Amino acid sequence: MTSIQFVLLGVVVVMTLSAAVLAAAETAITRMTRSRATALAQTDPKRGPRVLRIVENLERDLNSIYLSVNIVQTIQSALVGVLAAALFGPLGLVIGILLNVLVLFVVAEAAPKTWALQHTERAALLTAPLIELMGKTLRVPARALIGAANILLPGKGLKKGPFVTEEEILALAGEAAEHSVIEESERVLIESIINFGDTVAREIMVPRTDMVTIGADATVSELVDMAIEKGMSRFPVYGENADDIEGVVYVKDAMRVEREGGGASKVMDLVRPGLFVPETKPVADLLAEMQSSHNHLAVVVDEYGGTAGLATLEDLLEELVGEIHDEFDEDIPLVEHLPSGDVLVNASMNVDDINDELGLSLPEGNWDSVGGLVFGLLGRVAVHGDSVETEGTKIIVELVDGRRVVRVRIVNKEGSA
Repeated sequence: MTSIQFVLLGVVVVMTLSAAVLAAAETAITRMTRSRATALAQTDPKRGPRVLRIVENLERDLNSIYLSVNIVQTIQSALVGVLAAALFGPLGLVIGILLNVLVLFVVAEAAPKTWALQHTERAALLTAPLIELMGKTLRVPARALIGAANILLPGKGLKKGPFVTEEEILALAGEAAEHSVIEESERVLIESIINFGDTVAREIMVPRTDMVTIGADATVSELVDMAIEKGMSRFPVYGENADDIEGVVYVKDAMRVEREGGGASKVMDLVRPGLFVPETKPVADLLAEMQSSHNHLAVVVDEYGGTAGLATLEDLLEELVGEIHDEFDEDIPLVEHLPSGDVLVNASMNVDDINDELGLSLPEGNWDSVGGLVFGLLGRVAVHGDSVETEGTKIIVELVDGRRVVRVRIVNKEGSA
């Protein structure tokens, strides 16, 4: 071997080791969460804050690491090819490339990444100076290449580099629950929180037909009697009809007035301003508005200005943690499995919820509830005994109240649901 070839061989070794260090750095920093980095900064005040800075600007430094890995491995592979061809000819070139693939996989990928997974905090502390150096050195070219990638594959996520989708978070939570890293209830809560941002007021509200309201001309004593009967602390107050909601009356106000001898006075005298929101309002925004305005309920209005329903703070919380039953709620299950394999379902249940509950594939459309699905497929007002079939599932109307479907029975074609 000539002196130049010895130098090239030394460069190959250095590049291979550099690729290994960069691989460990990449794995360590991507495994490091913000909370973990914060704790590390407290336990190691000298080196920990540097790790925290990197985690807080992950897309900046991580793109630079990715670019440096590509540069190092490309140069290493090119030099291996040059050396192999010079020393052993064309056949040596082929053998050298194949052997180099194995070396890179073991030495520069599998081994350092496995070590970084097993010693994440130590790896992050050791490689943090290198990561910051790469971030400062290669920041501009990395951004330029990300910009070029955006031209080829437009996407807002690529402007900042690597990002995690909702589907990946849900998959990660599912895998964590499967391996008992988190409880199943925690997985369900994570899923509910993510889905919460995609839900609108129309999907969680009590429909207008189920609203419990009181007329503005009713007396305070009548309101108190209704509160005792219904077990409610607040009532929407209507004028001429349910589309004419004047505001909200608090039962505690009515009880105070009645105690003072004003039971014959009108409810309208106690009405407080109500919160009115469009039915398309995201429930996350609705929750924030209810918190800021100190309202426990909101009147949901449709596109024509009519009353569509009522959303309460309890409805919003149930979207996150599941059904909340108090002493006044009737203990009627939303889903009841029958010995025959059929399933009785409350027709007000959301189609997505029943799909998740029973593993079905009921279609989406211009409806939110199972009852709305039945109406949509029938094309008319349902009556007891009506049935529809869709996506391998038969739905039979079991109970109606006027023009409203109350309960249905779901029968899977295979005999299970």
